[in-house]
Amino acid sequence: MAQTTVSFDSAGIPLAGHLYTPDTPASGPRPALVVGHPGTSVKEQTSGTYAQLMAERGFVTLAFDAAYQGESGGLPRGLEDPAQRVEDFKAAVSYLTTLDEVDADRIGLLGICASGSYSLAATGGDHRVKAVATVSTAEPARQFRLGADGTQDPAVFQALLDAAAAARSAAARGEDPGTMTMFPETAEQARALGGQHGVEGFEYYCTQRGQHERSAKTLAWESIDRMAFHDAFFAVPLIGPRPILQIIGERAVTAWMAVEAHQRATGPKEIHWIKGASHVDLYDKKEYIDPAIDKLTNFYATHLTTD
Repeated sequence: MAQTTVSFDSAGIPLAGHLYTPDTPASGPRPALVVGHPGTSVKEQTSGTYAQLMAERGFVTLAFDAAYQGESGGLPRGLEDPAQRVEDFKAAVSYLTTLDEVDADRIGLLGICASGSYSLAATGGDHRVKAVATVSTAEPARQFRLGADGTQDPAVFQALLDAAAAARSAAARGEDPGTMTMFPETAEQARALGGQHGVEGFEYYCTQRGQHERSAKTLAWESIDRMAFHDAFFAVPLIGPRPILQIIGERAVTAWMAVEAHQRATGPKEIHWIKGASHVDLYDKKEYIDPAIDKLTNFYATHLTTD
């Protein structure tokens, strides 16, 4: 398997990616996958892991940093713009169609966590995508508005909107708008804020387990009011008759979002539960990733065919 550093344009913003190409012989152009990362993540973390593993299974894969994040361009840094995130997936598909080693008629999307919802939205509006799969689906707008488990007090998001409004006004006056802190300083604080799910996120992003220097620890405040009106699941009914696979840990507190997307789907659809896994377990734990990769390989081999 060969890894190549690449770049491509997304609505005028340069995106940085890693292209993984199998080193096994091929009789012609290969099927390809665009692999998107979770919120605050970068291509060197879990999306890169999945991209490498799927390349070992015979797919050309592209893991990339979202606009405003990682090594990609765009200002302000740390902006989570749902509409741009969807555009980034479409731009990645466009890039893959230019490669001789890729069969442009056999391109799929694979989204992890936040990219799970964005990949669904992108597929709904882009008929070049023949199949879409997600791992630990989460829809950031829902998670900010309703909480990871869907039970958050509405006052929490209203307070975030107050802070976002104040930040916009500060920026208009030429002042530093500041940023929204995404992770506390300790695991204990993470537990107090988000329970076990919060702890697991902290352990992945803020310890040697999975941390990366370019992984965002803060978000631009503009991200919040952009979440207020966005619904990545709106386009899910447009995906059919193309197939959807969602892989979810049976202990994931975020599973309700995958279930909602599943209910909206109009074509072939499946939720595949990974026994014993939480949301974050599927980021990097081999005992859970391996069966997920097996399921993904079978799914794409079936649906990214030449027929």
